Amino acid sequence: MVVACGPREMEYLKSRDKKLGEAIERIGPLSREGDPDLFASVVHQIVGQQISTAAQATLWRRLGERLGTVDAPALLALGREELQRVGMSFRKADYILDFARRVEEGGFDLEALEGMPDRQVVEALSSLKGVGAWTAEMIMTFSMGRPDVVSYGDLGILRGMRMLYRHRVMDREKFDKYRRRYSPCGTAASLYLWEIARGALPELTDPAPDKRSEDRI
Repeated sequence: MVVACGPREMEYLKSRDKKLGEAIERIGPLSREGDPDLFASVVHQIVGQQISTAAQATLWRRLGERLGTVDAPALLALGREELQRVGMSFRKADYILDFARRVEEGGFDLEALEGMPDRQVVEALSSLKGVGAWTAEMIMTFSMGRPDVVSYGDLGILRGMRMLYRHRVMDREKFDKYRRRYSPCGTAASLYLWEIARGALPELTDPAPDKRSEDRI
């Protein structure tokens, strides 16, 4: 599964936002790998919380090697102690096992998510232990392929917006203005904001106040 910004999304965003349109022209088409396995995607997101991308990749590789297939029966058979030996904290192991148990026992219906609007998907996923709104939005983006996801909880997206629009602070009011402008192609806009935050346009710096400088005053 590939999350991509194709010609239709590119042209729409260029027509809606001049600054983003100029960035799109310079950066070109974008895509990122996704995971259509919704169960595995939830587990993957829990694994990756509060650790580096490299550490997440290492833990995910170890888990895949240990299980073969990341599904509810395999995780429940593995158990808490073995998950910890793979490298999970006990808290994350408990979150993952609680999710696996709910799916296995029918207490959480993953298939039902596909028919829900975005807001309900966030609410349903956020009912899981260890899953908040940001995690739910990443699952919607990279596993469910929802086309209009722009996460206020994502630091990279907020940084990209600050850099592109030259705001020192990206409050909710400003964020919602841009999110509405991008709709219904918000996911494609998110791909470009992430690239901008990573330095795709070298002349754009982050105008946010330097907290280290403030602390010295």
